Amino acid sequence: MKITAIKSFLVYPYHIRNPLGWGQRWLHQKYWLLLKVETDEGFTGWGEAYTQSVPREKSVAQHVTDIIPYLIGRNPFHIKHFTQIAYNDFAGRRGAMDFFCAVSGIEHALWDIVGKSLDTPIYNLLGGPCRDRIRVYANGWYNGVNDPEELAQRAVETVKMGFTALKFDPFLGPWRLFISKKDERVAVRNVQAVREAVGPDIDILVEVHRRLAPIHAIRVARMMEEFDPFWYEEPVPSENLDALARVRQAIKLPVVTGETMYTKAAFREVLEKQAADILNPDVASCGGILELKEIAAMAEPYYVAICPHNYNSTTVGLAATIQAVATIPNFIITEYFVNFTDMGNSISMPPFRLEEGYIKLPTTPGLGLEINEEALKKYPFREFPLPSFRSYEEEEQ
Repeated sequence: MKITAIKSFLVYPYHIRNPLGWGQRWLHQKYWLLLKVETDEGFTGWGEAYTQSVPREKSVAQHVTDIIPYLIGRNPFHIKHFTQIAYNDFAGRRGAMDFFCAVSGIEHALWDIVGKSLDTPIYNLLGGPCRDRIRVYANGWYNGVNDPEELAQRAVETVKMGFTALKFDPFLGPWRLFISKKDERVAVRNVQAVREAVGPDIDILVEVHRRLAPIHAIRVARMMEEFDPFWYEEPVPSENLDALARVRQAIKLPVVTGETMYTKAAFREVLEKQAADILNPDVASCGGILELKEIAAMAEPYYVAICPHNYNSTTVGLAATIQAVATIPNFIITEYFVNFTDMGNSISMPPFRLEEGYIKLPTTPGLGLEINEEALKKYPFREFPLPSFRSYEEEEQ
């Protein structure tokens, strides 16, 4: 079997409302980049590459285009060799986010082809499942909310959708290392409001987006501890692992890192420095399904858990995550964006269904779903104005 073509679909679901009716412009200029790999024996595979906000999605798509000549004529079963030659020969051993996102999406599609040709789910080719359902947490439910009372209301509505875990960023304003004590108190109050609204049995996952200096990260975490967050995600910039380890040692909340790290090499030092309790690599950017599994295997002897980041669609990216984590013993939970549900369901065959905070493991070959290409035409790419950068005068406001 040989690869004959690769197609890219850069789509934007800008006119779909989210399931709770919270406005129409809820995707904040987030595109999805879906990939389709075709073969000479009629088998096709789907993948998804992680995309950043406008305009970086174009550079990821261009990387896919540029890698195509390295794939045509190759055997889709040679997955590991492809990822190696892509890094060595295409990237010159100088990878970056755009490159790893492109490779990850292609890698998913190759696994999808292999699973379909062997008539089995991908997880059966990776050692078999460790579970028959995958726990997910809700994200994307709090967009545009700055008021604790409205945040609490949305949290309750999201729990009613069937979720038993909610993630949100309680901090206001731009991502800055140093914030005021007022901003610290606002973040703590937001966590308190959600906890009081949903009760003690719903897990609250606090997202910090790598924004704080340790002095703030530690102080805020200690104030939040009484509200029993499930975790404290990326409290400081991830490039300084000593700072992250210092924060972890100073607080009582489980610390998460990994969404901006790519391949096993980036995670080695996290484990050696004991800088985190949980790793959250993204299957659509870390290198793919096999790379995610290998990162998880590295974490096992350190007693570190795997909870993949999944700021991707509720279609292929989610499917790839499910196939990988089904085989990972140290997996706990993964991400699900509720505001992507409507579009995901409209293009997936069949769509994933949430049941009491879990998604059942698919039993059909490959990734377990197909994409309706005709339905994709409803969500064409559209240009947006480039974001503007604040001046230092505006920073003071």
